[in-house]
Amino acid sequence: MRKVFQAELHQIGEELTQISQLVAEAMQKAVMAFEEADTELAQEVIAADARIDFLQNDLDERAIDVLALQGPVASDLRMIVGSLRMSASLERMGDLARHIAQLTRLRYPANVVPDNLAGTFREMARLDIRIAELLSELLDTRNLELSKEIYAANTRINELHAGVFKAVASADWNVSAVSTVDITLASRYFERFADHGVSVTRKVNYLVTGEWQATAESGA
Repeated sequence: MRKVFQAELHQIGEELTQISQLVAEAMQKAVMAFEEADTELAQEVIAADARIDFLQNDLDERAIDVLALQGPVASDLRMIVGSLRMSASLERMGDLARHIAQLTRLRYPANVVPDNLAGTFREMARLDIRIAELLSELLDTRNLELSKEIYAANTRINELHAGVFKAVASADWNVSAVSTVDITLASRYFERFADHGVSVTRKVNYLVTGEWQATAESGA
């Protein structure tokens, strides 16, 4: 029974890593579609989100079965409950990548972002992709040193997000109301993607150390 239990825990961990890898791929493609107004690639991201949702549901059902049938305690219980919470954050990250793709499709053939903010969004996007890549590595290796880069990237994204709002609120802002809403939503999607990445990072730290991090730079 113990071998079966450990195999189930291992499977849950592998599924978390698999979901995180799909999320990283979704954000990479969503960013490319967003920057190039590529509706075919955007549609690919939108369609692929169903796979992330399916895997999250499968993981959650597996974790609940383990809770009900195996009666885990201490660190094993922490692992299972933490996995349930992390899968929810990863699924939400997939949703946010899908939202970015949907904005791209909605505004085709135009780009969502005006030229004067293109650099800001480009940096936000690259940082989000990096967070997603680091998250997959963190879930696979439990190397907590990776957390530092994730937190730093999130801090920078928060700064860029604030800069977008400052630009939109400035007296010389002359973009249409529809575009202003799109830009605000897009910035929020990129910012929230990073926040959910930080949330997963904090939970991995908790699983490894047994201590909850309540740092200012964590952002979630």
